[in-house]
Amino acid sequence: MSVPPLLRNDPRWARLVDLVRELAFLDGGNDEAFTLASGRTSRWFFDMKPVMMHPEAGRIVGQLMNMRCDEIGADFVGGLELGAVPLAALVIATDFTSNRLGFMVRKQSKGRGGRKTNNPPGIEGSSIAKGGRVIILEDVTTTGGSAIQAVKRIEQETECKVVAVISILDREEGGKEAFEESGIVFESLLVRSDISGE
Repeated sequence: MSVPPLLRNDPRWARLVDLVRELAFLDGGNDEAFTLASGRTSRWFFDMKPVMMHPEAGRIVGQLMNMRCDEIGADFVGGLELGAVPLAALVIATDFTSNRLGFMVRKQSKGRGGRKTNNPPGIEGSSIAKGGRVIILEDVTTTGGSAIQAVKRIEQETECKVVAVISILDREEGGKEAFEESGIVFESLLVRSDISGE
């Protein structure tokens, strides 16, 4: 299971389960109801953007992510556009102790980022040019492929060390195993079965 036991014991966690079920979850009733971004089909669909844009749900996500970031130890949080952009903003906005900084990784470099920060092209936000400990964020994890690419890019193009990937929700479709095979620490706030009950 990718959810740390400490999170499940936090009273905010049960509220987040309810909010994700209400705001983000659809059960199509058959195994091919929805086509996912990965190209796979699934009975279940999760859209975390309404969760991240909801006042209470967004605060809970940011607070729980910060608990994990504090425990693991991170100087920076960020990830691939689009899902990780509001997620990184939530984590930064609810961090009142460590002054963690955030960044985003564009799928396609625009060629103009990094002028002020000295970041490589396509890595925008706070400067990560001098290195530090990074946690890559994801809204939903299916196969883990996108986040693994982001980890490789950060570690190849900067002095940073990626210490973990944290997702709001692990769909339990091989992402955890893909991270293990790549030697990347992975965890999530929730797993699909927390929401679907199956």
